[in-house]
Amino acid sequence: MKIQKSAEDYLETMLMLKQKHGYVRSIDIAEHLGVTKPSVSYATKRLRENNYITMDSDGLITLTDSGLEIANRIYKRHKLLTKFLMALGVDEETACEDACKMEHDISEATFNALCEHASKWQGKEQ
Repeated sequence: MKIQKSAEDYLETMLMLKQKHGYVRSIDIAEHLGVTKPSVSYATKRLRENNYITMDSDGLITLTDSGLEIANRIYKRHKLLTKFLMALGVDEETACEDACKMEHDISEATFNALCEHASKWQGKEQ
């Protein structure tokens, strides 16, 4: 099943929030993405229906194995693309914003090529 870019953004955000805070709440997702709480409610409903997340009775969100797999893939792309753009001389804020746009659209072949050559501009193996 092909997942939409917006769903990938939600899953990536959930992973980042989990790493930062140790938990994920809808309000934190809304704040991070700059969207409304109803938008998050709609998105989390869809993600639950597709078994990418679960939500407990306190409203805490957990990524399922399939949700975590997608989140990790997108976040890895985001981090690598940000570093790559910064290595080209792009400022960090712009690099991060542009990486967010690119992470969904580049092919697996292009991403793998970037990974293979990352040591040249990172000074270490990826």
